Amino acid sequence: MSSHLILASGSKARQMLLKNAGLEFSAVPASVDERAIEESLPLAGRDPVSVARHLALAKANEVSRRFPGTYVIGCDQTMSLGSKIFHKANSIAEARETLLALRGRAHFLNSAVCLVRDEQLLWSEVVKACMQVREFSDEFLAGYLQRNGDAALSSVGCYQLEGEGVQLFDTIAGDYFTILGLPLLPLLAALRQHEINHA
Repeated sequence: MSSHLILASGSKARQMLLKNAGLEFSAVPASVDERAIEESLPLAGRDPVSVARHLALAKANEVSRRFPGTYVIGCDQTMSLGSKIFHKANSIAEARETLLALRGRAHFLNSAVCLVRDEQLLWSEVVKACMQVREFSDEFLAGYLQRNGDAALSSVGCYQLEGEGVQLFDTIAGDYFTILGLPLLPLLAALRQHEINHA
């Protein structure tokens, strides 16, 4: 392993954020069954924040088992509307249903990040962003899904804020890093505290 820091994620957006921040790291996607982990939680512990936190830790620990002595960053993001947790759509029809459910309403992106070494949790945090979706027309939605196709299936909200998905919103309360799935500023502070980030 070329670095003593590993990002337990295959997300290109998360890798870009760490690279742009000047960190040296390796990316090793975790191999976990997210739905099985979520379903194993007691019903009282299946709120969107707890689910994100548990999944981030599970991913970090899975990679940590494979690379002893290495600092591992685990991440996960849930999207919630009230108490309902959304998952990635499996078809354009499901994406349409998701976006119709979000239309004209505010939902939350709950981004969890943790730092683990030898399966010991050193630090974790969950940061929220509030996303107010505008009252878009049925015609806009049909065109959006036609233009974005499979890209709409690659994220839980069926949008990428860095692309045409930004057209879905009236207002956003939260930082860009959290929306992309990695609360970068608190993570950088934690890495400095553990003398991993010398910036």
